[in-house]
Amino acid sequence: MIKDAFVEAADSLFRDFKNKSEIVSAIKAVQLSRSTVTRRCELMADDLTQQLRKDITDCECFSLQLDESTDISDTAQLCVFIRMVFKDMTAREELLTLLHMKEHTRGEDIFRAFKDFVDKTQLPMSKLVSITTDGAPAMVGRSNGFIAKCKEDDAFPDFLNYHCIIHQQSLCAKMLNMKEIMDVCMKIVCSIRARSLQRRLFRTFLEEADCNHTDLLLHTDVRWLSRGKFLERFRGLLPEIKEFLLSTHNTEFKQLENEQWLLDLAFLTDLTNMLNELNLELQGKEKMVVNMISSVNAFKRKLQLLTSKLQRHELGNFQNIASELHKQGKEPAQLDSERYIEQIEKVRSDFDKRFQDFALLEPVATFMCFPFRDEHEVESLATDMGKLFQMNPSALENEILALQTDIEVKARASGQFWDLLAEEKYPNIRKCATSLTALFGSTYLCESAFSHMKIIKSKHRSTMTNDNLEACLRLATSSYCPNYAKLSDSIQCKSSE
Repeated sequence: MIKDAFVEAADSLFRDFKNKSEIVSAIKAVQLSRSTVTRRCELMADDLTQQLRKDITDCECFSLQLDESTDISDTAQLCVFIRMVFKDMTAREELLTLLHMKEHTRGEDIFRAFKDFVDKTQLPMSKLVSITTDGAPAMVGRSNGFIAKCKEDDAFPDFLNYHCIIHQQSLCAKMLNMKEIMDVCMKIVCSIRARSLQRRLFRTFLEEADCNHTDLLLHTDVRWLSRGKFLERFRGLLPEIKEFLLSTHNTEFKQLENEQWLLDLAFLTDLTNMLNELNLELQGKEKMVVNMISSVNAFKRKLQLLTSKLQRHELGNFQNIASELHKQGKEPAQLDSERYIEQIEKVRSDFDKRFQDFALLEPVATFMCFPFRDEHEVESLATDMGKLFQMNPSALENEILALQTDIEVKARASGQFWDLLAEEKYPNIRKCATSLTALFGSTYLCESAFSHMKIIKSKHRSTMTNDNLEACLRLATSSYCPNYAKLSDSIQCKSSE
């Protein structure tokens, strides 16, 4: 298609050129057949794989993140990303492999597929620091989960395992259920969007009313941010929804006239938007687990602040509640704040409970960010570091004391200075720093790769082989650049007929 379009365009672009015929002939000779493009993609993907293997050999340590999803042909694809840390304390995140699960996706099946890959590629598992998963039973099951199977295998070292921070945050958000609000909103939206005629009529109605939006949104739990956007759009179009339902359905939802229900909707919209902001802050590439823990802790403090503000009837953080009270002609002091404080406390309690696996990591991360604070309790800190990274606490105590009194290092301590430490003098602390830098806090890269996978292997290319899918996915997600000069030299070009 590209070649045909280029030939057609060349007829106009080069019309006045004396060598037009030569240019068009050169374009026609370009190799763009399906089989040729497939081979080129395979060669480039192989080149990226070789670069990755070299970096794995050179790196100090690495961590993995795993997640599983199903493609358009119902094949389960296990996505594995690797985060490598090198001697200069730089890190690199890359797709390690895409494993194709043709039958069951139980913990033992995932482990068997991954173990075969490790044996086949001779992956140096002695460098493994941690594995992050989505927390599914197949991954974290106590006896038959993937993590349990890895810990039983002698080929795997002692490693940390974490439940994706973003998934845990999403699970905490589900504590804010308020089912009576969501059920009514979903019923109304589905009554409009489920029928093509009703949806067309509603769009026309919104266009005639000159609204900022021309349609309602749907909500699904699979998409992290959908509930906040769904509620925001629903509340923004509430006057139009009520008028449309009366004019076309001749029906009326009593809840839409209930002042308390409308206040509950406003509260749910406000708090869900705050949770969405946290979710967006946790997403992205090259996210250090230290930064993610800081974001979660900041949000927990924010929930405490919101509680105290609600007790004083201050609604600066609750714009939707404030606007709803204004519509109802009420003062903030008339708000039943205890009703909403209970909901916020429920969410905060779940945050405290779910992020226990990062509690031991927090004091170590605090020390690694700036080790020269006098308030660091050396003995307990060395114990925590020893538990995390399987080291001798006594040796760590000596290195921590030496580091905190090292005048030369203090003078250079600006930004990332761990790569400046002499490995002979601080071997254990350097290892702790590289291991901490290697940690994955979420499975964001896997989720992002699945979005690419849905585009690459779509209903229009559903017969794509698994090997070609992996090659295309590697090209789509990699930060490496193929060695085009070397690849071109290795190919014998043949003009297209």
